[in-house]
Amino acid sequence: MAKHGKKYTAALAKVDVDKIYTAKEAVALAKETSITKFDSTIEVHMRTTLDSRQSDQQLRDVVVLPHGLGKTVRVLVFAQAEGAAAARAAGADFVADDDESLKKIEGGMLDFDVAIATPDAMGKVGRLGRVLGPRGLMPNPKAGTVVPASDMDRAIKEAKAGRVEYRLDKSNNIHVSIGKASFDAQKLYENYVALMDAINKSRPSGAKGNFVKRITVASTMGPGVKVDPNEHIAGEG
Repeated sequence: MAKHGKKYTAALAKVDVDKIYTAKEAVALAKETSITKFDSTIEVHMRTTLDSRQSDQQLRDVVVLPHGLGKTVRVLVFAQAEGAAAARAAGADFVADDDESLKKIEGGMLDFDVAIATPDAMGKVGRLGRVLGPRGLMPNPKAGTVVPASDMDRAIKEAKAGRVEYRLDKSNNIHVSIGKASFDAQKLYENYVALMDAINKSRPSGAKGNFVKRITVASTMGPGVKVDPNEHIAGEG
């Protein structure tokens, strides 16, 4: 069993490991038990009863958090001609509109947090799948990151404002950031509620009953705080 430092032990002492907290209590406690010198991220971890191998139990969507994520989001856009011009006008940090820029990304230039593409650029983006895919940066229509040039302004603004993608991983868990430890506890709570509302709306057709069975909130390297999954996640009906 790994040994923890004094800061972690002191933080853990504030958490009742057997208690299921309300969401409001949990995010406030996760904020209070942040132990890093840097402004740590507050994360939500969900264990579900879904099976990611079943087509009717997939869960992947996006949510725009009302208070953002507290970080500068760097946006790269794959586009051509009109789409590239629209991306530059909308404030994209990088625009990949030629073979040279695609080669740089293929070679490992990944100084961006979100990648958006126009549909006509997806043919070229496809070859970058092995670089972008494992890092969750591959543009995807379901995640709202494949958009026409006419929708570029909204897509970039949402990405920079705190649009977060959530998805079921291979272990049937969901991990999502909802802000920074420096955020006001009420703002963290409102971001949490927005995330849960979005997950309710994207409930897969094959989900049975209360499909989220366990929720934990924690700061980076801080102790986990258990949250009542029935408070914001609806059952069937």
